[in-house]
Amino acid sequence: MNDTENITLEQTNNIQTQEKKPEQNPLGTEKISKLMKQFAIPCIISLVVSSLYNIVDQIFIGQGVGYLGNAATNIVFPFIVITMAFSLMIGDGASAYLSLSLGKNDKKSANKGIGNGIVISAILGIAFLVLGLVFREGLLKLFGVTQSSYEYAKVYMTYIVLGMPFFMMTNSLNSMIRADGSPAYAMATMLVGAILNIILDPIAIFVLDMGVKGAAIATIIGQVVSGLMSFLYIQKFRTVTITKESLKLERKTLKKICSLGISSFITQIAITIVLIVINQMLTKYGAQSKYGSEIPLSALGIVMKVNQIVNSIVIGIAAGSQPIIGFNFGAKQYDRVLKTYGFAIKVGLVITAVGTLIFQLCPQVIIRLFGQENELYNEFAKLCFRIFIALVIFNSFQIISGIFFQAIGNPVKAAILSLSRQIGFLVPAMLLLPKFFGINGILYAGPTADCLAFILAVTLVSIEVKKIRLLSKS
Repeated sequence: MNDTENITLEQTNNIQTQEKKPEQNPLGTEKISKLMKQFAIPCIISLVVSSLYNIVDQIFIGQGVGYLGNAATNIVFPFIVITMAFSLMIGDGASAYLSLSLGKNDKKSANKGIGNGIVISAILGIAFLVLGLVFREGLLKLFGVTQSSYEYAKVYMTYIVLGMPFFMMTNSLNSMIRADGSPAYAMATMLVGAILNIILDPIAIFVLDMGVKGAAIATIIGQVVSGLMSFLYIQKFRTVTITKESLKLERKTLKKICSLGISSFITQIAITIVLIVINQMLTKYGAQSKYGSEIPLSALGIVMKVNQIVNSIVIGIAAGSQPIIGFNFGAKQYDRVLKTYGFAIKVGLVITAVGTLIFQLCPQVIIRLFGQENELYNEFAKLCFRIFIALVIFNSFQIISGIFFQAIGNPVKAAILSLSRQIGFLVPAMLLLPKFFGINGILYAGPTADCLAFILAVTLVSIEVKKIRLLSKS
């Protein structure tokens, strides 16, 4: 996690430059359903497009190389998610800081937050490029590479890390651009890169016969274009002014940005830990089953990425609600805070319900997109869809609630929710259940964690909503 057309924050900027009260900002007065459409739809498209980067690679690699190639990309995927964790922490944290600052009519803090976010994102992007190249061998072993998939994974990672600075800049700036009131531009930066990737993937893999190397290069080209488009927006910000002073790193500002974005960071890092544990457990218990190690590595990785499309839509809904909730909480308009959260929850539940039906009723249709494999592969992939993500409908409540806490400036509860599903419940279940059910135990861990995380989210949200209702009456 979190991927809205021009309206609101352009008007916001005009209002602020005229030094009117923050209550007159459209975020505090416009109909909530209209605001959600304007902010959430481009955000959803941006996030889904971001998810499609890796999925498109897997579809073409599956068709052109086979499941060993897909296993290799799944092995490298944790590194991509780690980079995403930092970019979303900076991007979502800076955008939340912007929304809260605008709600308080504090333009200076808003400038500083966005400026610091841009600089630290660029620094981290370069750092990840260097780390990926220097520690490639050790990282591949940590991520669960097998002897059969090693060469594919080595080639894919060697090239994919070269695009990390652009990948990080795109994802960090994307959140800031949306919060600035240009969600359509944010969507366009992601969309252009993804379309390039989709066009170049089959050319590189099939026409030029470059295999996983070609898939990685196609991805890099898309990331470079998206990154440059995002960077060009820096001088076009509407609600802030980027100056040398705002670009000067300040510990207090960075600490606030990181605290507000910690939920997004923890969510992604938790996914990384889960991916590492999953890869290690699939290798171990897969070798003891009729499927072997590579089939489970490939199949479950694909299923998790397909499910990420549903999660991206939910995250987009939540991210679309974030500036609305953040502004109104800062402006002490608590009724609008609760109405926005409730609206996001209802839409999120509809999306995950549809996703659940598709995954349960049509898994083979999705599996075929990634290549015609043997019966054992198809059998395990179906089990992944029907067991591991059986309770995906519960995910929307936890995801939206985590970003809700982030938007109102409560990073502790946001972090608790982000950690609960992945680290608190899923990893322990993955370590325990296979001892009794073998490789199927890894799959049962998914719905177990979803159910427990849902119960925790309901409990925390119920307590917070009561507090907000009391504030609205005072």
